[in-house]
Amino acid sequence: MTKLKLGMIGGGPGAFIGPVHLMAARLDDRLALTAGAFSRDAGKNRQAGEGYGLAPDRVYPSWQALLSEEARRPDRIDVLSIVTPNDTHFPIAKAALEAGFHVLCDKPATLNLEEALRLRDVVRATGKHYALTYTYSGYPLVREARKLIAEGRLGQIRKIVVEYSQGWLSQDVHSKQADWRADPRQSGLGGCIADIGVHAFHLSEFVSGAQVESLSADLGIVVSGRTLDDDCNVLLRYNNGTRGVLVASQIAAGDRNGLRLRVYGEKGGLDWSQETPNTLTLNWHDAPTQILHAGTPYVSYGARVPAGHPEGYLEAFATLYSDFAHQVMTGEASLVPGIEDGVRGMAFIETAITSSRNKSWETLL
Repeated sequence: MTKLKLGMIGGGPGAFIGPVHLMAARLDDRLALTAGAFSRDAGKNRQAGEGYGLAPDRVYPSWQALLSEEARRPDRIDVLSIVTPNDTHFPIAKAALEAGFHVLCDKPATLNLEEALRLRDVVRATGKHYALTYTYSGYPLVREARKLIAEGRLGQIRKIVVEYSQGWLSQDVHSKQADWRADPRQSGLGGCIADIGVHAFHLSEFVSGAQVESLSADLGIVVSGRTLDDDCNVLLRYNNGTRGVLVASQIAAGDRNGLRLRVYGEKGGLDWSQETPNTLTLNWHDAPTQILHAGTPYVSYGARVPAGHPEGYLEAFATLYSDFAHQVMTGEASLVPGIEDGVRGMAFIETAITSSRNKSWETLL
């Protein structure tokens, strides 16, 4: 199988999400890390390149240098992975697409909605593939839930409840990961709503097939000294008449990564949790509860190992990388989120902030 050559911006020593991206990219052996600009710090950048086994001349001092030099090479990279804080997503993605590279970017797409709309124009103009790592869309049973709803198994959808609860910021924490998320210059206008709330938003639309039309949000700062929200409560109205509730919090002391989705239709409801991702519960109105297990013949989206051998976060991430590689190689569509998901995500963040500030219902896009 031909491997795509992968370049990476960000992900140097001390980063969390960069190494996750790289492990995911390597898992199915569809992409090979070939070049990178991992840190503004020359020592850390060199250390990362050596650790990843790259040739010294493919470890660049900046993302600008990487794009410029790689564009001239006959063995240039095919795909660029962007794993930097939010404020650099747009300029790097724009320059990479215009240089002829396909782009896979960590979420959210950009720093703000204006940039996301401009990036959509660039994607359309260049014709290059662009994807976002909304990780949870890569889980087999999340995709199975989407399929069941699309087939009408639950009947008309009536209510969606999605929650994403973490406790890691329940105290005044200072670290590389915490500090940039609390800095509006790097994170954008949203804190928790942009970091994990947008994941919950995307999951609700991805699985239900419905789109949020309007919302009413209450965003708060619980831990004193912060300038961005750390606790969020949002009422949602979807374009098919469904109503929903979204709760996202990073001050829920004791919680770890509590992403949970419940969707209720006329005939029953489904329940999926990220901390127990290998089961999907179907609660029927007039029949016994049914539990689906990943890796079984009756599930449409296959796992890498047999049932009872858990797959999780890294494997879901790897599914997105593998699907995107297939998309680039063949031109075929996939379930990997793209620029439209990026625009909607940024619209959700900014609309929620406006709604909370004005104490009003606001229309999305």
